[in-house]
Amino acid sequence: MDKKTVRDIDLKGKRVLMRVDFNVPMKDGAVTDDKRIRAALPTIQHVLGQEASLIVMSHLGRPKGGPDPEFSLKAAAEVLGKLIERPVKMAPDCVGPQVEALAKALKPGEVLMLENVRFHPEEEKNDPAFAKQLAALGEIYVNDAFGSAHRAHASTEGVAKYLPAVSGFLMEQELEYLSRATDNPQHPYIAILGGAKISDKIAVIENLLKKCDRLIIGGGMANTFLAAKGYSMADSLVEAEAVGMAKEILAKAGNKLLLPVDAVIGDKFDAEASTQVVSVDKVPSGWRVMDIGPRSLEAFQAALKGAKLVVWNGPMGVFEFPKFAEGTFALAKFLADLGATTVIGGGDSASAVKKAGVAKKMSHVSTGGGASLEFLEGKTLPGVAALNSK
Repeated sequence: MDKKTVRDIDLKGKRVLMRVDFNVPMKDGAVTDDKRIRAALPTIQHVLGQEASLIVMSHLGRPKGGPDPEFSLKAAAEVLGKLIERPVKMAPDCVGPQVEALAKALKPGEVLMLENVRFHPEEEKNDPAFAKQLAALGEIYVNDAFGSAHRAHASTEGVAKYLPAVSGFLMEQELEYLSRATDNPQHPYIAILGGAKISDKIAVIENLLKKCDRLIIGGGMANTFLAAKGYSMADSLVEAEAVGMAKEILAKAGNKLLLPVDAVIGDKFDAEASTQVVSVDKVPSGWRVMDIGPRSLEAFQAALKGAKLVVWNGPMGVFEFPKFAEGTFALAKFLADLGATTVIGGGDSASAVKKAGVAKKMSHVSTGGGASLEFLEGKTLPGVAALNSK
């Protein structure tokens, strides 16, 4: 990685302003999954170990451009305090004279959590005056929020114009693993794409086809490709407006592209649907494809054997329903024991390997769904581009 990290800068006695991704799931005012908070701990512990004081900032959810107790980071501050076993002071806002006074009063080893940056519409507009106000709180900027690195917002990109800007360890790890899929990948290199739509993954498909040896496609997006081959997909999810594009991709990709040959179908989109397994060219009227079938799984596993690098983004079926989770979970378990470098995209893919119980056996599970997809498309992420180069 050609960007500076927290290792490359002297933090002693400094106020460090750190952007994290504490956009955590909440229920009844409590954090229900602290994975993202834990992911930032190595960088936080490093900063505090260097006798610096720390100011933490993040967004949470999509508040409607003003303070809203439902989207307060107070609960996240409490979880962080327990994890690092020291008090975390909660600021009443993320900018303003009161917050500046709290930041400037911090002693080495003390931690201040700013309130949700999205309580200010200027955050998402990347307003320079707002970014300057945030920057005034610290002396060094650390970005460890990979999950927000694809957004050019004030706290992810704007602040870096006013302070020395370096990456945290999580950001560094994400870029290191995802770069393996885009810069000089090991071969055989197999990419797996799933999820519902192809329209938001066309650029990824085109970029991956240039680099990988095989591209496996499952999930709802496979239906659109199967429809492009002339099969009737009955009530399955098909993006009619993307069928033409799917035809073009099929023509270009040739036998590099691997599609399901059979499917587990349901008579309705429901956990309790009746199911049967059919060939993809025999989906009966009134039924819909909900998962890949056993022959597809075998074909995908055969293609993966011997791979040195596997990148996976998107589930093979509606894995939220146990009846339609087998394809996704069986593939996850197969990858876990493959002996290849396995890079799992964030979002649903991360959730699927966790539910399958094999997340710890993967080489890397990304914390950013949208950011990892844009990276695999070959896009430059604004939050990364803004950091100081080595």
